[in-house]
Amino acid sequence: MSRNYKFHNKKGLYFVSFATVNWIDVFTRQVYFDVLADSVSYCRKHKGFELYCYCFMPSHIHFIFRSTNDQPSELLRDFKRHTSKKVIEAIEANPQESRKKWLLWMFRRAGKKNATTSSYQFWQHHNKPIELWSEAVIKQKIDYIHNNPIETGFVTDPTHWKYSSARNFHEDHNVLNIDHSGFLR
Repeated sequence: MSRNYKFHNKKGLYFVSFATVNWIDVFTRQVYFDVLADSVSYCRKHKGFELYCYCFMPSHIHFIFRSTNDQPSELLRDFKRHTSKKVIEAIEANPQESRKKWLLWMFRRAGKKNATTSSYQFWQHHNKPIELWSEAVIKQKIDYIHNNPIETGFVTDPTHWKYSSARNFHEDHNVLNIDHSGFLR
């Protein structure tokens, strides 16, 4: 892994992106988005996760965050481990999931290719953390995150994407709460 993609400053503010294996569009049903939202809320309450900006897309996630416990790598590791387990369980339990066999087969196949995984691999391993060091870079990453649903053609206004902090920036906290910082607006 490149030196540029590591958490060097444990107290730093970071932009991260991570995707499902093979960029599979898993997050297409409310139940799977709920796993992500519940996991973020838990990590904010119990694991020192300060979340300033986010977007959940069908195959990937973007965060701007900080670890108050100075353990950003461990925080994301735990988040990914927990969400992968819970989403797999939700897929297995969902009688309406028309892609169930295929999804489980793809995750099992990815797990077999990985020596550190016992059964399923849900997330790609890298997070590509980028420390945010200036107001200009922070604003560029916020714009990137909030415009991701527009760039993919899902919406024409960033506040129309339900799983984005663009809504929080307009005082809509119905999906997730975020932490506030004056320089992030």
